[in-house]
Amino acid sequence: MDEQLLLKRITVNHKIFAGKPIIRGRRLAVEHVLGMLAAGDTPDTILHGYPWLEREDIQACRAYAGVRGGHG
Repeated sequence: MDEQLLLKRITVNHKIFAGKPIIRGRRLAVEHVLGMLAAGDTPDTILHGYPWLEREDIQACRAYAGVRGGHG
């Protein structure tokens, strides 16, 4: 999937987590997903824990980290 399309999955809502980047308007912060990946969780493990999450959402978190200068 194109990086720009992936990044559209990342949103900001100042009423959710004080405006931290979140996934598709849901209460899951990008930094949380990146933290799980950094801790060694696999995408499959994360997807199992969040059934509404899509594989592209995880890719979007990684793309967002790359754009923002962090590499999760």
